Amino acid sequence: MAAERARVLIVDDEPANIDLLQQELSDAGYRPLAAASGEEAIALAADAQPDLVLLDVVMGGIDGYETCRRLKAAQSTRAIPVIFLTALSESFEKVRAFGAGAVDYVTKPFDIDELLARVRTHIALRREIDARRGAAATPAAEAMVGKSAALAAVRSKIAQVAPTDSTVLILGETGTGKELVAGAIHAASGRRGGPLVKVNCAALPRELVESELFGHEKGAFTGALAQRRGRFELADGGTLFLDEVGELPLEAQAKLLRALQEREFERVGASKSLRSNVRVIAATNRDLQAQVGRGAFRADLFYRLNVFPIALPPLRERREDIPDLARHIASKVALRLGRELEAVSPAFIERAGAQPWPGNVRELENVIERALIMSGGALLDGSDVFAPLAAGAPVVDGPAGTLDAMERAYILRVLEAAGWQIEGERGAARVLGLNPSTLRGRLRKLGIRKRA
Repeated sequence: MAAERARVLIVDDEPANIDLLQQELSDAGYRPLAAASGEEAIALAADAQPDLVLLDVVMGGIDGYETCRRLKAAQSTRAIPVIFLTALSESFEKVRAFGAGAVDYVTKPFDIDELLARVRTHIALRREIDARRGAAATPAAEAMVGKSAALAAVRSKIAQVAPTDSTVLILGETGTGKELVAGAIHAASGRRGGPLVKVNCAALPRELVESELFGHEKGAFTGALAQRRGRFELADGGTLFLDEVGELPLEAQAKLLRALQEREFERVGASKSLRSNVRVIAATNRDLQAQVGRGAFRADLFYRLNVFPIALPPLRERREDIPDLARHIASKVALRLGRELEAVSPAFIERAGAQPWPGNVRELENVIERALIMSGGALLDGSDVFAPLAAGAPVVDGPAGTLDAMERAYILRVLEAAGWQIEGERGAARVLGLNPSTLRGRLRKLGIRKRA
């Protein structure tokens, strides 16, 4: 978490300039550091590791250009962004500044609001880059936040199946992290050097499913103006992640079964078969066995996908993970929003721990983002973002209520707060982190209807 304020190093040999910038930066929520020479700045930057350097050009001793070059030459300070502040406005001076490694150039006299905006932008950009590098260097299974026994069981299964080429079926409600688990399996597999190609089967138009999965030849159908490679070809040597596989139409299921069994397929409109070297991971929030019973999903495809099932627990079944999850998500979202965040309040954690979270981790992330946007300070409180209890809504106290009763009560509160609007920016589906169709399905299951 970004627990401390961003540090900005001011480098200028004019005390009046340093005093002005220190005051403005402090008022804007930064921690200013100061150096009166290039030599002092180089030593201080290596020791204090500021988030950004504001650097004057004309100084006694080494000038700003040489100072910047030395900062960029040293491994410990190379990544620190440098903004030049100078009265020199000629174009060739700007070229020299960028050539020395600066990220920006502000001409004196400057507008303080503009300067603060640039400082904020470059610090947020650097933190985003650092976060992405850190995520790339962190094994995906370790990025799954929580210490619960349920999550430990999931990590254990990932470790067991990842080194193999076996097909995996990830089962879980919407928002439980199925894509994260697929990424963890790929990252720990022998195919990690190959592509991870993701397909949301629910988003594919019915008439284009086969083309998307297997590709097509030029002229295969109206609008096929050129040959196109499908997802199986694009994933060659890597992993193909089929999300919401339960949404595939029956005709596409037959071709998918052949591709899995025989490791070959044809592009739409082609007679030549292509071989595939792909590991398939599928995921669904549906009960595929029930769909098989209804004739909506092929039994042979289900058995072919269900080689190594991994069931993900809903958030309400691992509530002990909510405090760590909330802090982790808040830190990540604050970084993306360019916000300073010192802590998540105990009141927020307590309220979050009491919610049923039908939208699971995705819903929690949406609520935290909304709370950060609404919160003015460095402490994330935002307990008012939780939907108020509507008049007449059932109250469930602790363990006396079933999970369905808790979920029903919470969904009712959200619906009442949203005026029973399901879709749109202010709709209940967005608040809950669910697709509108998924929410309507939950309403039918839980017997929730708008009172007349």
